[in-house]
Amino acid sequence: MGYYNNVFDGCNDQTDIGAVMRDGREVILQAYNWESHKHDWYRNLDSKVQDISKSGFTSAWLPPPSQSLAPEGYLPQDLYSLNSAYGSEHLLKSLLRKMKQYKVRAMADIVINHRVGTTRGHGGMYNRYDGISLPWNEHAVTSCTGGLGNRSTGDNFNGVPNVDHTQHFVRKDIIGWLRWLRNTVGFQDFRFDFARGYSAQYVKEYIGAAKPLFSVGECWDSCNYNGHGLDYNQDSHRQRIINWIDATGQLSAAFDFTTKGILQEAVKGQYWRLCDAQGKPPGVMGWWPSRAVTFLDNHDTGSTQAHWPFPSHHIMEGYAYILTHPGIPCVFYDHFYDWGSSIHDQIVKLIDVRRRQDIHSRSTIRVLEAKSNLYAAIVGEKLCMKVGDASWCPSGREWTLATSGHRYAVWHK
Repeated sequence: MGYYNNVFDGCNDQTDIGAVMRDGREVILQAYNWESHKHDWYRNLDSKVQDISKSGFTSAWLPPPSQSLAPEGYLPQDLYSLNSAYGSEHLLKSLLRKMKQYKVRAMADIVINHRVGTTRGHGGMYNRYDGISLPWNEHAVTSCTGGLGNRSTGDNFNGVPNVDHTQHFVRKDIIGWLRWLRNTVGFQDFRFDFARGYSAQYVKEYIGAAKPLFSVGECWDSCNYNGHGLDYNQDSHRQRIINWIDATGQLSAAFDFTTKGILQEAVKGQYWRLCDAQGKPPGVMGWWPSRAVTFLDNHDTGSTQAHWPFPSHHIMEGYAYILTHPGIPCVFYDHFYDWGSSIHDQIVKLIDVRRRQDIHSRSTIRVLEAKSNLYAAIVGEKLCMKVGDASWCPSGREWTLATSGHRYAVWHK
């Protein structure tokens, strides 16, 4: 199938931060899980770069790069130290060079909502950063989490000092660090962790200053549930994600948690959920597909944490949906590499069909069927797909079967 990912050769020098979003032909791999820090991770990924590229992924989301109190990387301390539980700075830079060689962009997980202190300060809290790079004092920490800064501009991440992004010196230091990751270390894309924790206006400022080629934010809050389960209408949930994207100046995409929540109920025999009252897809994908990063699971919802897992017997129906539909699909490492070669190869085939039929984030969609045991749609007028138990195929001789598996089938013209 060759190497697809040549749209942005020499990407590190590219500074048009809107080009990737406009092109809309991204397919992302989340390249780790919650346990990856135990497994010499950068070396493991280095051995898989060629397969990641050949499979059609344009970007691989890597774990947080900085030294962290917790090995998974989400309690960062010394931001400029790239020696982490995932491997050394040397191994990371070697991996990034190889990814660039194979034209897979490297996405850094940006954890800037909170930062673990090194020394006790005001109130006896660990809210000072003496002895490491960016030696902030208590004024860098929000007043609601034990610092002398201003109140948080978002939700609190409890148990650790939350960073006060209203402080000019804090933003200046964060921008310096992001530019270093982008221009010196070799990351090209950013994923903003716990984006609910601080105002999206700062994400806008950080993207504008550091110029990643692609950015995505994690705006995860609960879907709307009633006494009988998930509400059919999730418009208020997706609207909150849309509002966040808007507040970034439309510079960032966001993970489509709405689609995940609906899709993992739909595959249990409730496929009517996949069509909203206007006949469109019911998640962020249905309203703003060019900014919707669709996915089935990540290191929090799935993996060993399993906070909100996709039903394991239905993941190929899930991938048949997101990999044929508008939006920006993201495949989870576990599904791609740990669940057997059959699933790996089925996902690769779906990515290949997406590429060959030139399905992109803004492709048109017509929902043909949405009932309990069947969902069918035509995407981009050149791909047709169905998921569910019911037997179904498109009418018209112009359609040829492209790929199929348990409870799914895809046709092309």
